Amino acid sequence: MEIVPSPDVIGAEIYGVDLAQPLPDAEFGRIEAAFNKHAVLCFRSQKVDEPQLIAFARRFGAVERIFLTHYAHPTYPEIMLVSNIKESGRDIGHADAGRVWHTDMSYTTRPPRATMLYALEVPAENGVVLGDTLFSSAADAHDSLGQERQQRIAKLRAIHQVAGRRARTGTGQEDQALRYQQPAVVHPVVRTHPHTGRKCLYVSKGESEGIEGMPQDEALGLIEELADHTVDPRFRHIHHWRVRDLLMWDNCAVQHLASHDYEWPKHRRLMHRITVGGTVPV
Repeated sequence: MEIVPSPDVIGAEIYGVDLAQPLPDAEFGRIEAAFNKHAVLCFRSQKVDEPQLIAFARRFGAVERIFLTHYAHPTYPEIMLVSNIKESGRDIGHADAGRVWHTDMSYTTRPPRATMLYALEVPAENGVVLGDTLFSSAADAHDSLGQERQQRIAKLRAIHQVAGRRARTGTGQEDQALRYQQPAVVHPVVRTHPHTGRKCLYVSKGESEGIEGMPQDEALGLIEELADHTVDPRFRHIHHWRVRDLLMWDNCAVQHLASHDYEWPKHRRLMHRITVGGTVPV
């Protein structure tokens, strides 16, 4: 097995591993250590079926089922379809995923440790692959703040609500009723990584609606400031997709953004997404 770090502050590719086969504990241990260190891992040219994908994910923790059940795989509800493909005029999967910077499911009490995305169809035009995914290090963003700034935000707690962004932007109307069933939760603005101990900024303009004990205008201003700082280009890594990529990322350590530079029916995109349960943010 070879682990090749990216030139960026996060990200690595792993070669010499067949995820369709059971991994010895020592080999998995190296992968898990690399995940904690690099936050975004890519395994190229993997040929895994649904049970094999689920089995690999379970090595990292309990696999969670999604609340957007109409996008679930018809046989394996642990897997969500992420796709712009339409059948009978309806999306077969979640086509509106990731249009703004965010961390997955911050609106839940125990946000997922990891998200995995397995590429079955990747859009391209004239030989150019479309649909890049961008990542930014919330840990490096926090470390770059001055000590005084770090102390000022250390004890703040932000309110997260999944329906907030889509209510403001008007997107995702089909899913809105399901989203409003998810109650708001409160998490630290600065989250301690459960495996590395690093401090990570944990707010986004997508789901963070306020800060406890702070006037709304002031809170939204601070959220915007910290969210913009988190995704500063110096903290970023870009993933250029290939068919059969298995990509995974750490939802405490990074935020991500999907490039929607493709369109149906000219371009097709189909991916299997699976999430691994995490811990209560502290």
